[in-house]
Amino acid sequence: MTNDNTQPAAAPAPRIAILGGGPGGYEAALVAKRLGADVTIVERHGFGGSTVLTDVVPSKTLIATAEWMALGGAAAELGIRINDESGTETQTISADLKAINARIRSLALTQSEDIAHRLVSSNIRTIHGQGRLVSAKEIAVTGITDTVGKPQPDEVISADYIIVAVGAAPRVLPTAQPDGERILTWTQLYNLSELPKHLIVVGSGVTGAEFAGAYHALGTEVTLVSSRDRVLPGEDADAAELIEDVFRTRGMHVMSKSRAKAAAVVGEGEDKHVEVTLEDGRVVTGSHVLMAVGSVPNTQDIGLEEVGINTSPSGHVVTDKVSRTSVNGVYAAGDCTGVFPLASVAAMQGRIAVAHALGDTVRPIKLRSVAANIFTAPEIATVGYTQEQLEKLDMRYTITKLPLRVNPRAKMMGARAGFVKLFSRTESGTVVGGVIVAPRASELIYPITLAVSHRLTVDDVADAFTVYPSLTGSIAEVARMGHQITEG
Repeated sequence: MTNDNTQPAAAPAPRIAILGGGPGGYEAALVAKRLGADVTIVERHGFGGSTVLTDVVPSKTLIATAEWMALGGAAAELGIRINDESGTETQTISADLKAINARIRSLALTQSEDIAHRLVSSNIRTIHGQGRLVSAKEIAVTGITDTVGKPQPDEVISADYIIVAVGAAPRVLPTAQPDGERILTWTQLYNLSELPKHLIVVGSGVTGAEFAGAYHALGTEVTLVSSRDRVLPGEDADAAELIEDVFRTRGMHVMSKSRAKAAAVVGEGEDKHVEVTLEDGRVVTGSHVLMAVGSVPNTQDIGLEEVGINTSPSGHVVTDKVSRTSVNGVYAAGDCTGVFPLASVAAMQGRIAVAHALGDTVRPIKLRSVAANIFTAPEIATVGYTQEQLEKLDMRYTITKLPLRVNPRAKMMGARAGFVKLFSRTESGTVVGGVIVAPRASELIYPITLAVSHRLTVDDVADAFTVYPSLTGSIAEVARMGHQITEG
């Protein structure tokens, strides 16, 4: 009798290949590595994707700078006097756009490099190149370069599972081709060295409203061209109405029901300007135009059709609640799926895809618990059901709302515009949604997000202590307003 002490060979680590290095891609890569997978991630521009390099990080940095300008403009009301070096009192504050944009580009690049370093230090293979699916198990990569830009041989990456996270890009109108100087997409704004004298913003959705507000705060004359009857047409009506009123009060030109047809650069030298032609024949003249007319997924020519992956008429990858595509073993995450164009949602989709592929605990994405924010001044934060959605449901609901101007902390800050609004079930008091319009609404929405996610009641929210004075005090107060008196 012989003893065989030979141990069975360990199963090879599952291989995951990720196409796209934005939040949906790099978050998936990090989670997959922690779960023991062999991970390769392919990115054509820079890790962090457009979120870090040309979209969220740059735009929110610009907006944060604009906030300082707005605070400076309100200094006199708070009793603050600004003096120049000679001691002469002045209220003049100016923005150096060249310095602002240099800081923005540097910050974005540093963030991208930090993400790349984290991937490499986690033993994740990173490839800089253009990827294309050639099967449900293979990605062909061309145009590969090393860390110093030296060309490398083309390569085919084999994997057990593939995650597509290629993001989206600004939509471009054939009649308003960007030139990077006068006709701009939001990715091109950070190359400007001087503030536009008069910026025309075409599109009053989230992107258009954010940039219109930021550039106006920096000192630029702004005309916001909206094809709908109000700005932010997809948002809470009360919040959108308030923001439009704030825009107009601050001196922004808002053109409602004005659909842009074309944009062109006219003139030479000092007379050079842009003309935006509207469908009704009117012409709006300015120094620059920002085309903020939506985005399109980067799904063209990456092999989706050849592999058999279903896409929507808009070109978005069709996925289910665990990020699966129509092809077994291929997942998708982020803006290329058209779910919610939010970095937080992209990251969650990527993490869910990895968990499902590798057999870990999977919690399907719940869009009702997604908190979103619009970085205007004041900010608009939302979570859960909207009022419009509730009106279509067979549900009895209660709305409680409190204006920000009655909050003591808001009075101290000089903040008047805004409100807190809660939606709850009439019978149970369960919180099903909320809207906050206030400074730093992006931070204030979290307790309402917890309430929606964990099905808390208005009484649960009201019973929690808040600091006095604080803006969160208004959340508790609005919750108390929703209390239902029980008989007995």
